[in-house]
Amino acid sequence: MTKGILGRKIGMTQVFAENGNLIPVTVVEAAQNVVLQKKSVESDGYEAIQVGFEDKREKLANKPEKGHVAKANTAPKRFIREFSGVDVIGYEVGQEVKVDIFAAGDVVDVTGISKGKGFQGVIKRHGQSRGPMAHGSRYHRRPGSMGPVAPNRVFKGKLLPGRMGGEQITVQNLEIIKVDVERNLLLIKGNVPGPKKALLKIKSAVKA
Repeated sequence: MTKGILGRKIGMTQVFAENGNLIPVTVVEAAQNVVLQKKSVESDGYEAIQVGFEDKREKLANKPEKGHVAKANTAPKRFIREFSGVDVIGYEVGQEVKVDIFAAGDVVDVTGISKGKGFQGVIKRHGQSRGPMAHGSRYHRRPGSMGPVAPNRVFKGKLLPGRMGGEQITVQNLEIIKVDVERNLLLIKGNVPGPKKALLKIKSAVKA
């Protein structure tokens, strides 16, 4: 059964496994998520649960938002996301989703917005090779050929300099090393997208 929770990236650290191996982990704080809505095939055309994460001040929410969260008997939420493919029968509106839905050893997919890098050249953005850096060379870090002589235009999709990062990325098949229920923490092996304090969507792995 698919499971999902929203959390914030706290940062990275490392833990030792029982056999002495050093494991790099990302610490994710997934404080209580609240189920705000259950979507069904009859009413919405698909099955999903909608969860809210992190309370925000009453004055920052508009009237429709307040009415929506009132059905779940909770405060207005800063982030609202959907998890499809979830067994909606096991959830009720207003129910809290905690980190204990996952256990150590579970495999998850983590979705987040990658760090924005601004305007970058082709070497950093696309991993292209540079020319010789010697004085005689007149080609260092520029993009290479723009394409053939005919047709006389640059084809769509040509890898060029431009804005890099700041896009939604999903890293698949990451293992959960530890679940700290008291502090609402998940320790996930490896790295996940985004800077510290970024919102993350953690879901059971699709390909596991």
